[in-house]
Amino acid sequence: MKSIVAGMKSIAVSLLVMFAASVLSAQKAPVEKTTDPKAPALEAIAPKAPAGKAATTATPAKKVEKKKEELPKIPGTVINRPNGTLLGLQVVGGRFKLTFYDKKHKPMAIDVTRATARWPNPRSPGNNRTVLNGSGTALVGEKPVVPPFTFNVFLTLLVGEGEEAKAVENYTVAFRG
Repeated sequence: MKSIVAGMKSIAVSLLVMFAASVLSAQKAPVEKTTDPKAPALEAIAPKAPAGKAATTATPAKKVEKKKEELPKIPGTVINRPNGTLLGLQVVGGRFKLTFYDKKHKPMAIDVTRATARWPNPRSPGNNRTVLNGSGTALVGEKPVVPPFTFNVFLTLLVGEGEEAKAVENYTVAFRG
């Protein structure tokens, strides 16, 4: 009986030692930066440009920064159109709002008559559908959109009235509003 207890104790001790060793080996030792007094300084290694040329190399970088202006952020989900303009789809006041933007991300006049949207209904089988009407720079839907706002929206842009309306653009948008 004593030999069994002694064997169990030795197994327990060896497991404890292995566990402690694994914990200690998992910890990283702090790294200290040592400087070698014989190593050359970074300033001595880097090539120096003549004084006259240093000023001319800095000015083109400033000119590039001025030319490259940041474009305003488009709210909602951004949709790229074939003609280079953009659409911004978002939910405002519980309804879809489709805003039209030019190439410089500035609101522009709508260039379609209306749009239709179709998305899955989270509360019952089938899909929700709405017509987006408006003027100016945006089209707004009639039917409320119920959260959660994680679904695909199928947009169709229409030109014309009544029976003569033609679908000019179709989009499938992964909406995460």
